[in-house]
Amino acid sequence: MTVRIILELQLFFLLMALVGCNDRGETDDRSSKAPNIVIILADDLGYSDIGFFGSEIRTPYLDALANDSMVFSNFYASPNCSPTRAMLLTGVDHHVNGLGTMYGYWADNQRNKKGFEGYLSRDYPTIPELLKPYGYRNYMVGKWHLGKTAGHIPADRGFDRSFTLLEGGASHFSDAAPLARGRKVNYLEDGVKVDLPADFYSSDYYTDKAISYIGEEREGNTPFFIYIAYSAVHWPLQVPDDYIDRYKGRYDAGYNQLRSQRILNMKSKGLFPHDAPYAETPYVPDWGQLTVEQKKVEARKMEVYAGMVENLDFNIGRFINHLKETGEYDNTVILFLSDNGPEGNDLNLLADNSEWIPAHFDNSLENMGRIDSYIFTGANWAQASAGMFRNFKSFVNDGGIRVPAMIRHPEGHVGRTQAYAHVKDILPTVINLAQSNNAKRKQLDNTIELIGDGKSMQKFLEGKIDTIHEQDFRQGWELFGRRAFRQGKWKIVLQVPPYGKGSWQLFDMEKDPGEINDLSSELPDLTSQLANAWNKYAKENNIILPTDGERPYVVNR
Repeated sequence: MTVRIILELQLFFLLMALVGCNDRGETDDRSSKAPNIVIILADDLGYSDIGFFGSEIRTPYLDALANDSMVFSNFYASPNCSPTRAMLLTGVDHHVNGLGTMYGYWADNQRNKKGFEGYLSRDYPTIPELLKPYGYRNYMVGKWHLGKTAGHIPADRGFDRSFTLLEGGASHFSDAAPLARGRKVNYLEDGVKVDLPADFYSSDYYTDKAISYIGEEREGNTPFFIYIAYSAVHWPLQVPDDYIDRYKGRYDAGYNQLRSQRILNMKSKGLFPHDAPYAETPYVPDWGQLTVEQKKVEARKMEVYAGMVENLDFNIGRFINHLKETGEYDNTVILFLSDNGPEGNDLNLLADNSEWIPAHFDNSLENMGRIDSYIFTGANWAQASAGMFRNFKSFVNDGGIRVPAMIRHPEGHVGRTQAYAHVKDILPTVINLAQSNNAKRKQLDNTIELIGDGKSMQKFLEGKIDTIHEQDFRQGWELFGRRAFRQGKWKIVLQVPPYGKGSWQLFDMEKDPGEINDLSSELPDLTSQLANAWNKYAKENNIILPTDGERPYVVNR
């Protein structure tokens, strides 16, 4: 996109926003049928962690939503949270909107470079900024992680009301313990720092706030947009006492058995071919190699994790039930997805956690999952959450970038689709939905095409077209120097050992979703062609590869 187009877009959206502000009381050009729009984002939730996707964890409300939605088997995001959130809100690649890498993880050659600021760039309008001209009231609750200074917080990016955790994570209870020694934890409401109530638990409180915000008096038929960004199931794994023992003993057979069972469940649901192989994780010890005490500790971690997922599901159900009780459900579009794959990194290696955690938290077996504990699942259980796929969060294998997703459209089709979709498709979809029966529709349609390469899913959801992207779609990824590119069923990946071979590998994702059989030596021309396509993607999006090689935000086992 040229600088001229960007400046013209900024001026256009500024004028549109001013118009929207000046005639808030007028409704003659707004549709009374404009839908409410809800985006629910889970944090670090694995592909197979929902019952509908093969999990043993009880998720009745998400399962019910799935039965009323179009469920995506091939929905993609970024390997990490901030880049996904940045793309979701702007519809453009994270390398151009400020999150080329995670805040604080710059290589020397990336510091102070455009696209790598570490906060969401103001060069691109956000969903709530774009919705204002259509009379939407815009709300947000939960994790922001896209900037902490004036001009870059939710209150400055189009949200009328917001209650947010600015950082990437914290204790889920009122103590607000940081993720590492010396890190800050800031909660803001409407741009003002606030203290947490004594009974705070993240998923419960965010849901309470979401319900209160949409219950506020809105003018006439004013629709609402709400972005609910739960911080569950991000580490540290913690859950209220009434959920902490719900899965006691359920995982005593270990992570190898759990993964095998989930894969069988996924195949029986038609998510993958019955003969599709799945990736082994070589740096995960076999369950039988662990001592009795180690098994107890590992099983307890997963018990807490499962309780946390069930609590998240319960709160999503509370919000959906509120929509039904207030008569809003039948006019509400609901998008649910996770921001990346499950967390499998060894977080003892983050900062000085190996010393700080045992000195400041009680991780005894009896206390795990409570307010003063600090635990995480690690690669052992993450491989089960990832199901068929290789690796997990922070990797460009599908275990890091393919996420559970569903969209409930009141007038849309219901079922499961293999159609490819990407988080960048959300913004144009939301804008198209807001434009329904609106006099300004054509004007904004012609402009929205200039923003990013995402595609509106509205016509697909309504059954008017069979695919969202062309059959030979193209999409690139890069984070921490890890690279991938997909064109149709073909995918290339470049990661250092033991996660790759240090050069491009080629996989047939239809036959081999686990990325096991490297075909680069058999199909060198295709591999080279896709590598050139990645180079073009990198040039178009101003990707600056770290000069010191891969820079994972935490080193793995």
